[in-house]
Amino acid sequence: MKIKFLGHSAFLITGSNGVSVLTDPFEAGSFGGSVGYDPITDATDIVTISHEHEDHAGISALPGQPLIVRSECQAKGIAFDIIPTFHDQNHGASRGDNRVFLFTIDGIRVAHFGDLGHPLSPKQVRQLEGVNVAMVPVGGKFTIGPSEAWELVKQFRPNIVIPMHFKTPKIGFPLASIEQFLEGKTDVQRKIGSEISLEKSQLPDPIQIVFLPPAN
Repeated sequence: MKIKFLGHSAFLITGSNGVSVLTDPFEAGSFGGSVGYDPITDATDIVTISHEHEDHAGISALPGQPLIVRSECQAKGIAFDIIPTFHDQNHGASRGDNRVFLFTIDGIRVAHFGDLGHPLSPKQVRQLEGVNVAMVPVGGKFTIGPSEAWELVKQFRPNIVIPMHFKTPKIGFPLASIEQFLEGKTDVQRKIGSEISLEKSQLPDPIQIVFLPPAN
């Protein structure tokens, strides 16, 4: 499996068979220019959408004709499961619903948390058992923040946590920086490039944080 971080909450995840999944593509220039990443030009087979905000559902300019997934389904040999959640702590009253996507590629179980805005219930945490790689928002303001994100992953202990939805020079939203999440953590891998390759048999012991700089 290869994972490429495009920026914000967008990842391109490609299996050894060549099938790829793009998560939460941003619309470049959306929110009055607050999303300053370059447009996504990577081709993909499948796109998952956690919710309908422009910085997570920018599908109009994507190349090709990928399958758009917003619900549980099977596509190109991949089963997509969903944990229904909310974008805020008010049961969606402030910012609506959010979907946590779960899927397996090359034997590696992936969880993408979208814009999760609240702690999970014990039942929801149990649904995360067996997750190997978790893409978790850490920026706060519109989602869980650095401390809440760390408390979350400690509950289900994935092998790898990849932080997302944090402040960068290309994001105008008032989010926490990646350093605020990484502060005090010991098992941290800081990658120079925006892509990593993973094999199930070589996954690290829980919980390793992998920081990927955005590609776009």
